[in-house]
Amino acid sequence: MKFSVDRDVLADAVAWTGRAVPSRPPTPVLAGVRIEADRSGIVRLASFDYEVSAKAEFGAQVESEGVALVSGRLLREIANALPHKPVGFSLEGTKVSVTCGASRFTLATMPVDQYPNLPELPEQSGTVSGKEFETAVVQVASAASRDETLPILTGVRVEIEGSSISLLATDRYRLALRELKWKPSVSNISAVALVRAKTLLETAKALGSGDVTVALSSGSEIDLVGFAAGGLQTTSLLMDGDYPQVRRLFPDASPITATVNTQELMDATRRVSLVAERNSSVRLSFLAGEVTLDAGQTEDAQASEAIECVLDGDGITVAFNPQYLLDGLGAISTDYVRFGFTQETKPVEFMGISKPGGELAPEFRYLLVPIRISS
Repeated sequence: MKFSVDRDVLADAVAWTGRAVPSRPPTPVLAGVRIEADRSGIVRLASFDYEVSAKAEFGAQVESEGVALVSGRLLREIANALPHKPVGFSLEGTKVSVTCGASRFTLATMPVDQYPNLPELPEQSGTVSGKEFETAVVQVASAASRDETLPILTGVRVEIEGSSISLLATDRYRLALRELKWKPSVSNISAVALVRAKTLLETAKALGSGDVTVALSSGSEIDLVGFAAGGLQTTSLLMDGDYPQVRRLFPDASPITATVNTQELMDATRRVSLVAERNSSVRLSFLAGEVTLDAGQTEDAQASEAIECVLDGDGITVAFNPQYLLDGLGAISTDYVRFGFTQETKPVEFMGISKPGGELAPEFRYLLVPIRISS
């Protein structure tokens, strides 16, 4: 095997495949990235951890074809450190030589015949805008749990119905829902998949701004999902288990609403939360014309700040985990956010709105459970 390629092209492909190289591989060969060059001028990189696979292919000047398996960690570190010059790869016996300018590295190979076969990408189910897909996943993924003792909640529930995709995530304290359009291969498609939030987030961020192909395994049991775009491809086993019926938690109506400038509220939250001790809250008191933020319950430090708001209904005071509040506000893409209240102790709904009294942005909804305020 011998080929040469642009350094940035190589680094991007190695970064993509490196995501599926396990940090603690169950077998030594899974620590490797498989490199295959063929005479057509295509080089393919692949990695696999038995749950997630990643493949990348790119054009190169291939002098001789071949296959090699080298350490994924070392390959990633080397690719990132190389100067911006053409990179040469050559397989010589049991060693792979990497040259770039005056730099030269030699990597030992692993037995490529022991590397498992990667799963094939399922048949295409449809395509979605990469940019919109990334935005949607980022908005929802922050609400997924990071507690591995509740593995079902570390996933994002993907619901597909015709031309609509819904993404849902919750960690029991907050709930995020994002709906977006896509172009299905079959108009009457209906499917549900539970994908690991970490995997979905990494994939969405890496696939770029073009169209992304979404592929779901067919049959009565959907157990594999795949995504592909621009020479990059990944598959992931789906999570098992029954996701809680969380849609019903969104209120049908909110008797009290408050509209606040999103950025102003985020900035004020960051400032007052500087004095909030660990696991303490930021209190928001909504009155006609303004909302006052308070934090700090000790004699050492307190903070307070008031900003404008438009309140419809009676005044109300709620307290939130400041980071959960910031996560919800950060996911709002409009200049203003509208809070919907039912009671002080009930979950509060966040929705984007163009301006006070303007049009709501219903495609994203965020529900946050308030912290009980001690008397």
